Amino acid sequence: MTTFQTADARVSARDQPTAAEALVSQLESYGVAYIFGTCGHSNIAFLDAVGRSSITFVIARHEQAAAHAADGYARVSGKPGVVLMHAGPGMMNGVTGVATAAFDSVPLIAIAGDVPSYYAGRHPHQEVNLHDDADQGAIYRPFVKRVWDIKRVEDLPRFTERAFWTATSGRPGAVLLNVPMDMFSRPLPAGREADFPLVGQTSTPSIGERDAARVAATLLEAERPLIYIGGGLRTPAGREAVIELAEHLDIPIAHSLMAKGTVPDRHPLLMGMTGFWGLEMTNDYTREADVVLAFGTRFAETDASSWDGRYTWGLPPGRLIQVDLDPSEIGRNYPVEMGVVADATQTVGAVLQAVRQASPAPRSRPGLRSRIVAVRDELFDASRERGGSDAFPLRPERILRDLRDALPEDAILVTDVGWNKNGVAQCYDLPPAGRFITPGGLSTMGFGPAAAVGVQVAAPDKVVVALIGDGGMSAQLPALPMAVEQGLPVLFVVMNNRAHGTIADLQASNFGASFGCEFRDQDGNSYSPDFAALARSCGADGYLPQSADEFAEALRSAVANRRTAVIDVAMVNEPVPTPGHWNIKDIYHGRFA
Repeated sequence: MTTFQTADARVSARDQPTAAEALVSQLESYGVAYIFGTCGHSNIAFLDAVGRSSITFVIARHEQAAAHAADGYARVSGKPGVVLMHAGPGMMNGVTGVATAAFDSVPLIAIAGDVPSYYAGRHPHQEVNLHDDADQGAIYRPFVKRVWDIKRVEDLPRFTERAFWTATSGRPGAVLLNVPMDMFSRPLPAGREADFPLVGQTSTPSIGERDAARVAATLLEAERPLIYIGGGLRTPAGREAVIELAEHLDIPIAHSLMAKGTVPDRHPLLMGMTGFWGLEMTNDYTREADVVLAFGTRFAETDASSWDGRYTWGLPPGRLIQVDLDPSEIGRNYPVEMGVVADATQTVGAVLQAVRQASPAPRSRPGLRSRIVAVRDELFDASRERGGSDAFPLRPERILRDLRDALPEDAILVTDVGWNKNGVAQCYDLPPAGRFITPGGLSTMGFGPAAAVGVQVAAPDKVVVALIGDGGMSAQLPALPMAVEQGLPVLFVVMNNRAHGTIADLQASNFGASFGCEFRDQDGNSYSPDFAALARSCGADGYLPQSADEFAEALRSAVANRRTAVIDVAMVNEPVPTPGHWNIKDIYHGRFA
């Protein structure tokens, strides 16, 4: 007769825990409450241990969805995200999600099972080989901060501690812990993981008093200074200090795409976003500023109008003071007068203190605030007016207007790419308590649906809206059952123009047609899945409004019901205004830099 043992019985029958059990214990001691991922034969020994722990496993059905969800969780919780993947094709599926987190400086620990260590090079099932045997970690090396390949089971606890430290220290980012499947099942001396507690980061690089005084003096002598903030200025203390600095010296503030919401949209010194989708006033000021103090920004291409000084940033002759934790970003795209490798929050606080010491009385630039307020009010009011039409399909700005009216002040908007990202960043009047989360560095289609699930896990009491196009929703359908299974009231609002709309507009404006960008059936008719029906098939609420009034009512109902819901709303395809410049248009017409 064959007898079977329970998992607990198997553990108690052994003298030593397995490495999988030790790893789970170590993760629990690090405060890990959630792991997002998918199963595979290379990681189920680890999953078995997770199932007997306090950690919640969020099954994602696809590794890219798992990585985006872990990313969204990390952005809101302030804790590193953890994603679990299978070997070979599993961890390949996760590349885009892990890279998205890496490029946006989000701390993410990716754990991937691998082929058995003693079969490496024999090309076992799902080994990554041909040019290098059993080297799946090489796929991740171009974008993660570090890859650890476990070759001895005794190294797993030490490498795990190093992975968490590396992901969260300095400029945060993603790392990969690559674990051959036999390592999970090998014994490890009891308590070995306790030898590697998580090292708390007590300090980060900081600016000294002398350099802070130099920055303060440069700001004080400037005639047209500008403060520019990127996604690296994230803490409440940093946001408060940068506002106090701007108010004390009456200096305007501009921001990158990633920094929308860092300073309230209605602040009288906030000029808004720069670059391709930025305001004309903002871009004009960036060219004319004589001193720019920049915090935590890469001066990315779209934020800098492809670095073309005719549109955005006059650097030089303007003088740049660039503050960033990553020394490789200093001076990458513009020459600097002062490069400060330091924490943005600490630096802005030190500069504020130095400014107050050197000039205790607040400064005033007559007419500056009123001009900024007038232009910003016109932007928001004009967008709201354009969104007043009841015509159906809806204009995109009608969708944004109704969202603003229906959502609570502290709602979190998680966008994908297209109108939902660019239009929101440009003209959505984000409340001070609200939050805007978007994929910046990689601009990943499919980020929004799955990331919103992770955001809702981190903020269960908030209204979380995945504002996405039909292309983005199609790219990450697994996000919908993932939300339902976890009982999460994520609201998926699909701005459905039956196309990859932004690219269709770009192709039509430059080539006269939009071939390959619009969704059509075999007869050439415009086509889209019924995402509302898909929602209902998954156990969620599904709404398919047929008028502006029905859309507004669907929003109110979905917000009130607190259930997973999809609102599939038909939208006309129209471009986001682009006051700046993007060099891709020149390239299409044979004009090269």
